[in-house]
Amino acid sequence: MSRMVTWLQARERRMFCWVNQRMQHGVLDRLFGTLTHLGGATASIMIALCFAIFAQGSWRLAGIQSCIALAASHIPVAIMKRKYPRLRPYLVLPDTNTCKNPLTDHSFPSGHTTAVFSVALPFMFLSPWAATALLPLASLVGLSRIYLGLHYPSDCMAGAFIGTVTALGTVAFFG
Repeated sequence: MSRMVTWLQARERRMFCWVNQRMQHGVLDRLFGTLTHLGGATASIMIALCFAIFAQGSWRLAGIQSCIALAASHIPVAIMKRKYPRLRPYLVLPDTNTCKNPLTDHSFPSGHTTAVFSVALPFMFLSPWAATALLPLASLVGLSRIYLGLHYPSDCMAGAFIGTVTALGTVAFFG
């Protein structure tokens, strides 16, 4: 089992280094530096609350579902960050490119990726055009976390999974 874990870790580090070190470009620095904030607490809470309060009909319901999914999704994130205290990549891997003032809490799972998927998914169920815009956008937020040196790919995959499952449960509850 440990050989398999070692093999997976080596592949993940290579994937991380490719995104974090090989993809570097000024345009991507600005794009990912901006997009990453969509998964932050301020943006995710404000977007979900604005739809829940100000929208009408099914858009309002999707906003309410997003608020509930966002709140519920951070319970497993908080538990997992304590149970699996993984250091952020920039603290472990030399030559990691990182943003200004990087986070210092534990890396696994990605809270930003969890948040953006938990907020976006109820809107994806609402409209096919929203899904075609929001799924790539949410995925880019996850990719931005790797690009900025803050998370490993598995952190972001776990965050996307947690956010998706929580949002699916919320949508199903209301359905």
